[in-house]
Amino acid sequence: MSPRNRSLARVPYLIVGLYLLTAALGPLFVDYNPRVTSVMQRLLPPGAATGAGQVAWLGTDALGRDVLAQIVYGARTSVLIGLATVLVSAVVGLVLGLIAGYAGGWLDAVLARCFDVLLAFPGILLAIVIAGILDRSVFVVVLALSVTAWIPFARVARGSALSTRERGWVDAARVMGVGSLATLKRHILPFTAGPIVALATLEFGLVVLAEAGLSFLGIGLPPTTVSWGQIIAGGKDYLQTAWWISTLPGIALTLLVVSVGLASDQLSERIKLSR
Repeated sequence: MSPRNRSLARVPYLIVGLYLLTAALGPLFVDYNPRVTSVMQRLLPPGAATGAGQVAWLGTDALGRDVLAQIVYGARTSVLIGLATVLVSAVVGLVLGLIAGYAGGWLDAVLARCFDVLLAFPGILLAIVIAGILDRSVFVVVLALSVTAWIPFARVARGSALSTRERGWVDAARVMGVGSLATLKRHILPFTAGPIVALATLEFGLVVLAEAGLSFLGIGLPPTTVSWGQIIAGGKDYLQTAWWISTLPGIALTLLVVSVGLASDQLSERIKLSR
């Protein structure tokens, strides 16, 4: 790979890292209260001066709230929900997938059919039903998105366990009397970690997009929790007169999801080449 291509390959990682840094440290430098509104400062264009002598670099929304501050706080919400959902899904899927693939027999057949049945249901529809029934909170959104998000992890872990359990070192561990749990941990899990990490990167972007969809529909997070989906929904009626309210958070969301997808593809290629 040429130096130019290597530099371009780092761009998705840099963008994702910038989002993570913004989510972690951005709110420390941005003063924002979602309950505070200002009728006199509503629908200010990007770069306009506010009544307090400050500059609304990305404009204000219909309630006079700073769009840049909302995007920064929305990044924290999206990253938090994305990481929590991926972590829960990866742990559940990894455990069930390894058990199914290593045990084999009837247990593998039953679990595999359960994976297939659950995968047949549209994940976003199940998330909408769960989020619509339960109270609006971060925990409920993570629960709703995790209902089907663990299945890809389980399928990947199962396939890796099936292809690894017949290897010579696994048979040697059994002959030496190594327990099943220790065999899974020492001789099968390391070969599953790479694909799981690549899948987790991809799922992170999909979860962020799904969370924005739930918030856009008004069934995700409460109004006091800032979300990119809520910001976009709040500006959809002002696209002709105040395009920045929905457009700029939409660009931020798109850039993150695309960058995460590109980073996931690169990780997958590196894992294939390393085998």
